[in-house]
Parts: sequence; C-alpha cells; structure tokens
Amino acid sequence: MEMQNETGTTKNPLIAKVEEIVKSNDVVIFMKGTPDFPACGFSARTVATLRAAGAKSLKGIDVLSDDPLWGALEEHTQWPTVPQVFIKGQFIGGCDITVEMFESGELQKLM
Repeated sequence: MEMQNETGTTKNPLIAKVEEIVKSNDVVIFMKGTPDFPACGFSARTVATLRAAGAKSLKGIDVLSDDPLWGALEEHTQWPTVPQVFIKGQFIGGCDITVEMFESGELQKLM
C-alpha cells in the first residue's frame, strides 16, 4: 500500500516509517543488531563512537529483523550499507564518516 505525500505523489509506507523514526528521535542508528548487542563490528564501533560523542539517547533499529525496512532505508538514503546514522533528522553516514566526524570534533558539536 502506498500513501500520497504533500506533493500528491505516492510514497512507499516503509520510507514514510523511516522518515518518522528519524524525525521522532535525536540520534538514530539503523544497524545490524541493537546498541546493547551489535551484530557486526561496524555497528559496534559506530555505537561506541556515538556514545563517546555524548549521545544521551540512542534509537537503534535492527535491520536484520526487518529486511523490507532495510530496503526502504537504502532507497531513502541512497546508501547501500549499514550502519546508517541520523542526528536531529539529518543523515550523517556510516561507520567511517561517524568516526571521522568524532575525531575532528564535529560529531560532538552535533550532539
């Protein structure tokens, strides 16, 4: 089922779900596993980096448990891998970008 957005075009409801999650939480990570139990090294490193940067609340979404949502996420961001980090509604990127932003101090400023 597709929904119409404000421009009258149809939107995949899973992309709408991704957008709602991102809008409703300050820091979101779409990842393999959960923040407390990451299922891959990149997800674990990204969670650790976000926490070190001062993320108070971290909304983790396990893409392994929801394959259609993973596909919608890729379509929404045009980014083929996870983890994918959003801060205050803005798509930041994956593990490498998050770590680089932390090392430069930019990530801490966003928190």
